Amino acid sequence: MYKGKKILAVVTARGGSKGLPGKNIRPMHGKPLIQWTIKSAHNSKYLDKLFISTDSLEIADVCEMAGAPVPELRPEELAQDKSSSMDVLVYTLELLEKQGEKYDYLILLEPTSPLRKEQDIDKMIELAVDNPEADGVISVGRVHLEHPSIVKKIDENGFICPYFEHVPTFYQRQEEDAAYFPYGVGYLVRVDRFKETHAVYMEKMLPYYIERWQNYEIDDIYDFECIEKIMELEEQYK
Repeated sequence: MYKGKKILAVVTARGGSKGLPGKNIRPMHGKPLIQWTIKSAHNSKYLDKLFISTDSLEIADVCEMAGAPVPELRPEELAQDKSSSMDVLVYTLELLEKQGEKYDYLILLEPTSPLRKEQDIDKMIELAVDNPEADGVISVGRVHLEHPSIVKKIDENGFICPYFEHVPTFYQRQEEDAAYFPYGVGYLVRVDRFKETHAVYMEKMLPYYIERWQNYEIDDIYDFECIEKIMELEEQYK
């Protein structure tokens, strides 16, 4: 709890993954991947509850060994390839409300974004609660290489052309305006607004800036190997 506001953290971890099978429990730098996110949640001073949403008994067992019991498995209709994280969050809130639990803020923590600093979660909570006019806070990292001004697509004739027609052209990266990408360090929203919109991207979302080395999410083995190496380097240079 922070300034009287109750905070719920939800970790979504589906068992099926086509990009990298079993990625949520794949060993990374000495721990199953999902355990890094559980550790970050346990280090928070403000989280009132950590809820793991998974359809996998294997993931549930790993979470329980990490001190995060899974009270139930996710319904099958919420565990498909096209299942939305937003639907999972709606289901989780409704489930907990039936049990008499209500929260002011909800933070979605994606296990595929394990590069969190120790204070990231609590700083996001402070930013949101201290700015009650905002709908929430999303972690964003500055785009360094794939800036919108240089992104391309292939047209119907097979030629390279600008992805966006009316974006200014910059000839040196230093001239580019700042562009940001939302990474899964945290998506924090007011529960009342989320129940209205069923979305984490709302009108008044504040940015929480993460560092360059945190700008990674795991979708395949290349991402996995890169993040594991970053963890090793961070530990080495602490």
